[in-house]
Amino acid sequence: SYSYFLHAKKTFAGEIVLITGSANGIGRQIALNFAPLEATLVLWDVDDEGNKETSRLAQKNGAKGVFAYHCDCSNREEVYEQADKVRKEVGDVTILINNAGILLGKKFLDIPDEDFEKTLRINFLSQVWTCKAFLPAMITCNHGHLVSIASAAGLLGVYRLSDYAGSKHAIIGMMEALDSELYHAGKQGIKTTIICPYFVNTKLAKGFQTQNHLLLPVYDPEYVASKIMDAIKKEKFYLLLPLTLYSLPFK
Repeated sequence: SYSYFLHAKKTFAGEIVLITGSANGIGRQIALNFAPLEATLVLWDVDDEGNKETSRLAQKNGAKGVFAYHCDCSNREEVYEQADKVRKEVGDVTILINNAGILLGKKFLDIPDEDFEKTLRINFLSQVWTCKAFLPAMITCNHGHLVSIASAAGLLGVYRLSDYAGSKHAIIGMMEALDSELYHAGKQGIKTTIICPYFVNTKLAKGFQTQNHLLLPVYDPEYVASKIMDAIKKEKFYLLLPLTLYSLPFK
């Protein structure tokens, strides 16, 4: 259809793309995919060495402007401070990719309260804070894109992932509600994309075993990043990986 080709031709020249959790895994791969597309990249992570390597690889891949920042996304004050620095040193972020996350893989009663709270701060509240920091400028010019890396565990609770699944459910609920707010405010120039992959072969999911490789495969970050880029280009609201997730009774 006409709308399909319109979305497929979305370009990124001149956009300022901020990626949280950019030092490795999906975050790094997304940065490398954006690198040749004439966008300015802003990389946030606590892993400075990994972030430097992402920056180097992105420049090697053709990125013209790359700005790497140390940011602990579980710390609200640090998120807002670094957001101010980005605005002053780079400009207003137009594409926000919230990817930072942790996964403990423990049973509910084995998770200390402080660890449960840390999961919620990194996986969920960091997305609240980054959206609050960068959304006002997007609203002013009615232009922007909010991309949230959630999870299939945000659609259906999974064994030993009570904290992780809870945080990802929260992301999905917030982003659906935020998209509705933007629509009712007449800000259709701001797009929302919610990414819900099954497990990805990164340090985050180290040691995770899937029970059914055909129905629920564990993906490589390169593959997931390419699908995320496609979803952003086509301005999809949801991306579920694999397709079998669309048949799950989560709604």
